[in-house]
Order: sequence, then structure tokens, then C-alpha cells
Amino acid sequence: MIDVLITENIQGAAVDALCSRFKVIIEPDLWRDLALLAEKVKSCRGLIVRNQTPVNAALIDAAPELLVIGRAGVGLDNVDFKHAERVGVVVSFTPDQNAISVAEIAIGMMLSLARFIPAADADTRKGNWNRQQFVGTELYGKTLGIIGAGKIGYLTARRAAAFGMKIIAYDPFLSQDNILLSEVQAELVELDELLARADVVSCHLPSTPQTAGLLNQERFMNMKPGALFVNTSRGKVVVEQDLVEALKAGVVGGAALDVRSKEPPQIGELETLPNVILTPHIAAFTREAQDRVTAAVCMDVARVLEGKPAINAVRRTTPIGKTRVGVSS
Repeated sequence: MIDVLITENIQGAAVDALCSRFKVIIEPDLWRDLALLAEKVKSCRGLIVRNQTPVNAALIDAAPELLVIGRAGVGLDNVDFKHAERVGVVVSFTPDQNAISVAEIAIGMMLSLARFIPAADADTRKGNWNRQQFVGTELYGKTLGIIGAGKIGYLTARRAAAFGMKIIAYDPFLSQDNILLSEVQAELVELDELLARADVVSCHLPSTPQTAGLLNQERFMNMKPGALFVNTSRGKVVVEQDLVEALKAGVVGGAALDVRSKEPPQIGELETLPNVILTPHIAAFTREAQDRVTAAVCMDVARVLEGKPAINAVRRTTPIGKTRVGVSS
């Protein structure tokens, strides 16, 4: 019997502490071999993953001893948490622990696009000194459109407000009197209005059937001409070829993408465009965020294995007595 199986590259002091208390097997590349993963999960009580391991219904059903799934991160698109709940498996995630890091990189991408920082760096390294080629624009006084005003969206807006940006937001789950929106003096608007008004659009949406392909040709073509687009959330919310066409047409002035519809992506047109910044899904990859994420997920897995409730359980609607452990619903 394995207490905890870790299927991706998750390490740190919290993992070491977990290993001192439980039988923990760490296989950072196990997510690549789905057959072996299905075999090894059969005897584990706890499973810790990032976003590469497909924790679907079949995998959950293949693990009769499984009590808890720890998702080191905020996105749940690779975890069938609804099925886990149905069969009494607790799913824990880290909804706030990496939010600051993601908000900071979103701001960094805005600055990089507005001031041509990557292109200017690359050109100067070639021995050039083309000052007039890289005349940028200020963020001050511009309108930032936040798509998805959850914790990360709010923290991004708060930092943008410090630059003197005006904030508008789209989030169908919030009302105008939301205290966080009020704090940054954000105006809540419909998505199409946001795209038409914003000088910079920053996307902070989860990957769900409702958000898949939400940002498509029609919406990109309705953006304010020359607006900048930043996506640090999930790649599947964007129809990439539609974004390419909008960039080539000059409707979208520039784009910075930390996430892609398929990861890792194949080299395509996005990689050839000079007004595009691409990074390999690193928004949450700071030492501080990863320490917080790892500590939170390891703590919750340990708590469930000890018969205690998880602090960051995804949902708590399963009645007591229907779970595989006696934890509070």
C-alpha cells in the first residue's frame, strides 16, 4: 500500500516532511505513461499532481483505496472532481497560493508588449542601437479589461490601478457591488463591450466547456484596434488561429501568451510573429508560489489521510457517510 503517489515534478520541504510521515512514492515522469499510472494508482491512498496528469473517472475508479487527490495549482481541467465527489474522493487544490505570481507576470507581459522589451533586447544584442524603432506606449491612463475577475484577476487589476490604468471587468458570476471590484473602482461590463473599450485585455478564465473557444475570430475582430492581449489562464479559451489572423490584420496590436491550446505546442505561425511574446506556462513558477502551493497541497493530503477535513477542498457537498473517509462534507 502506498500512502501518497506523486506523478509530476513536485518537490520541496513540504514534500520532504510528507515523506517523513507517510510512505510516499515520487515519480516525476509517471504522467507520461498512462498504463503504468493506472497500475500504480491501484494501491495508493493519496495522489498529488500538477496539470499534466489526466485524473479522469477511469483513473479514479482504478484506485479503490484512493481517499484524496491533491492538485498543486488552481486549474482543475485535468481532474474530474465531480466524479471524485460522487465516489467520495476528496479533491484539494490551491486556489490562492500562486495568485500573486500570476498577477505579477500578467503585468510584466503588459509592460513587455507596450514597451517592446523582448524585441528591443534581441535587437540590441545584435549590436544595434535602434531607439526610434522601439517607441512604445504608456500603461498610464489606458483601460485594462479583465476577463475573469477572480482572485488572480483582482490582483492583476489592483497592480494595474497602481500604474494609473482604468479597470473594466467581465465576470458573469459577480455583481457590480462586489467588494473587490469596488476596491479597484472597476466597472463591470459585458464581454463584447470590454473588448471594444479596452486598450489591454488580460484573460483569467478557467478551462470549462463554457469558456472553450470563447475568444474567437468574431471577438478578436471586435477588439479595440491595436489593443494588446495577455493570457495567463488557460490556452483552450483562445482559438489560436483566430488570434493569429487578428494579429496579422493589425486588429490586435500584440499578444503575450503563457498558455497554449496544446502543451507543449508545435511550432506554428504564432512563433513567427514579431508582436507576440510566448512563455512555457510559467506564470505560477516562482519559488515563493511553488513553496506555498506545495505546502498547502501536502498539508491537505496529510489531513485527509489522518481522517481530518481538507482546508482547500474543491467542493464540500457530499453528505457525511458517503465519503471514503469520515471527513466533514
